[in-house]
Amino acid sequence: MSAAYYALFHLLINEATRLFLSGVQRKALRPRLARAFRHSSMKKVSLAFAKGQVPQKLHIVGYAYPLQPELRFVAGAFCDLQDARHDADYDLARRFSRDDVDALIEVAKRAFDNWQEVRGTPQADTYLTGLLVLNIMQG
Repeated sequence: MSAAYYALFHLLINEATRLFLSGVQRKALRPRLARAFRHSSMKKVSLAFAKGQVPQKLHIVGYAYPLQPELRFVAGAFCDLQDARHDADYDLARRFSRDDVDALIEVAKRAFDNWQEVRGTPQADTYLTGLLVLNIMQG
């Protein structure tokens, strides 16, 4: 469970830090920026995007709506995988079958595939920005 969640978590952080700190000369700064991302803030942004909503603080004039279904899937998968990771790590009474785990691994794989479809689009870049910026704006 944790591996499926953290695979997507690290994919998104890697994509965001590359967006914000592009170029080889800034590569050393990326791990430092990566430490600024918070799981809870990322989930709040992801919940909004999964519902097809862009948080007000991220609205851009002329923004393209509706949100791409592939991006909505990635955001929803992030939330679902984070919830499963919490259950697996902290709810000792919760048991997962092999089928449960396999299904969540498939969700992670599909999220990776969907990310490749939307990667580099204005909507995807807005999502990545929100994963960090809303965390900073909230204090």
